[in-house]
Amino acid sequence: MHNVTLIKGDGIGPSIMEAAVKIIDASGAKINWEEADAGMAAFEKHGTPIPDATLASIEKNRVAFKGPLTTPVGKGFRSINVALRQQYDLYANVRPAKTWKGAQTRFDNVDIVVVRENTEGLYAGLEHFLTPKKDIAESLAVVTRQGSERIVEYAFKYARENGRKKVTICHKANILKYTSGLFLDVGREVAARYPDIECDEKIVDAICMHMVMDPSQFDVVVTTNMFGDILSDLTAGLVGGLGLIPGANIGSDAALFEAVHGSAPDIAGKNIANPTAVIMAGVMMLNYLGEHEAANRIKAATEKVIGDGELVTPDLNRNSKAGTTEMRDAIIAAMR
Repeated sequence: MHNVTLIKGDGIGPSIMEAAVKIIDASGAKINWEEADAGMAAFEKHGTPIPDATLASIEKNRVAFKGPLTTPVGKGFRSINVALRQQYDLYANVRPAKTWKGAQTRFDNVDIVVVRENTEGLYAGLEHFLTPKKDIAESLAVVTRQGSERIVEYAFKYARENGRKKVTICHKANILKYTSGLFLDVGREVAARYPDIECDEKIVDAICMHMVMDPSQFDVVVTTNMFGDILSDLTAGLVGGLGLIPGANIGSDAALFEAVHGSAPDIAGKNIANPTAVIMAGVMMLNYLGEHEAANRIKAATEKVIGDGELVTPDLNRNSKAGTTEMRDAIIAAMR
């Protein structure tokens, strides 16, 4: 039995998480869910977006399954996601983007995994105003040799363990000669330890252009925090949007799995939210826990339902009359 902290989240979070939990429970995986609060709902209830009880649950279980959380734009508390990643040193953000049969896209051959450094860079939280009038602001990017080495090492190990052939190091060392330059130098050193994995290096703006022209040339991409944040959304756009993309945040002894899209409060309670992203995050979680058979059952059933295109949410098929709960039930039926 695996103990997992369950954070349902804000907006559409409770409905898609309810669907994912029922699917995971139906898969045969042995999960004991320990529900905890975070986000705007927690802020309204407890006066803090991350209550101590939630942190204690994650500290104890070392695995969390999380729905989307609302973060105020430009004011209020900092991103809860960033805070959790730094609290538990979840240094590797892993986002696979693969074409789905049944999802309309411009390309039919996308299979890219973005591995993003998750605790440093411009998201380290080192920013402030330089004047009393608050008319000049400054952010500091932090890139360390240790942080760079462990994320590039993770990317190459991931490639080797998952039958991947190539790792692309994404950087901006032509302009950011110290921060991005250090990341690139360390990346080259790590790549030399993996002669069985092809390695190339590309500047971030060139990668963006090449991805939208011919995504088939990319396999695993490893990069710093903000570049990875942007590229992982770009790859989501190549395969049908964030509603299809799961995310994993991995540390040395803890992990958090999540839907990477927003909380979409405008469609909360309407039974039309696509649960695929968080279902596939659940698949990543099950594989992390060693529940491979259950993970494969859910993945195959979800692929079948989306491929059939009938019992899916309207974003996947505008003619569909099904919603979140109908799609959930169809996936459970497909597992049988």
